[in-house]
Amino acid sequence: MAHETKAQFLEVLTTRFGRLHKLGKSRSLYEIGDGAARIYIRYSKVHSKGQTFYGLRKEDLQQLEGYQSILCFLWNNQPEPLFLPYAEYEEIFKAISPSGDGQYKILVYLQEEGNELYIANVGRFNVESYFGWRHVTSLIETAKLTDVPALSHTQIQTLIGSIGLSKGFDIWIPRNDRGKLDWSLTEPFECAAIPYQFNSIENILSEIDILWIERGAGKLRALFEVEHSTPIYSGLLRFNDVHLTVANMQATYNIVSNGARRSLFVNQLRRPTFQASGLDSCCTFMNYYNVYTWHKRIHETR
Repeated sequence: MAHETKAQFLEVLTTRFGRLHKLGKSRSLYEIGDGAARIYIRYSKVHSKGQTFYGLRKEDLQQLEGYQSILCFLWNNQPEPLFLPYAEYEEIFKAISPSGDGQYKILVYLQEEGNELYIANVGRFNVESYFGWRHVTSLIETAKLTDVPALSHTQIQTLIGSIGLSKGFDIWIPRNDRGKLDWSLTEPFECAAIPYQFNSIENILSEIDILWIERGAGKLRALFEVEHSTPIYSGLLRFNDVHLTVANMQATYNIVSNGARRSLFVNQLRRPTFQASGLDSCCTFMNYYNVYTWHKRIHETR
């Protein structure tokens, strides 16, 4: 039944918003609307007392950060899917730890007095207003109508650094680029040193455009290569070197470029070397629209 319900949903999703692009090897994460939004699909059967149970994987949620993203909850005989804007819950998930299996435990209570979402160790939220396809349509239309100014390589570095700082990370940007950062876009920030435990690959890390480093722990949390006009392949090679050298690193790898280069990113990531290393499962594409709106949203909520 799970396969049938999800298959029917994906068919409707494709009919409404065009060809779906699966992210990495995940069977639950997709880009829709020609890259305008991301959707994370979870299914549960309905248990006793009208409860549905879901697990949201931490590494999957990381793939939603910075994008117009939706959490989609499915169950049997559902009149309309439940769509939650991830941006409204992102800070909640950041503030809690997942269970031992790396998943956040979610329940949806189906009840006459109003359907509710329960996040373990947090509480309940009424979600009655989030049923229906209009939420996805609105999100995609908003994405396509947003006017993003022309941004340079170092302006994108500035914005990504500012986003990381607002999330509590230390920031690394190559020394040669620091004097070019555009402080008209955001408040100035200091750049940290590359943690000493990465001395063996410091020559590689020092060439990566932006690093987010967990403050006090010295762990790499996100790596960004801004491929404004340079070959995407070179950024992927640097990521691959780090991925192969550092064992069990829980970090995201992000190629940042204009939307027109998305297909080039996909083709390059299909190379056997990146499939063999597993980089194809943990590297994502982020366009300038995603960076601009992510920074804008953070700035507006302060």
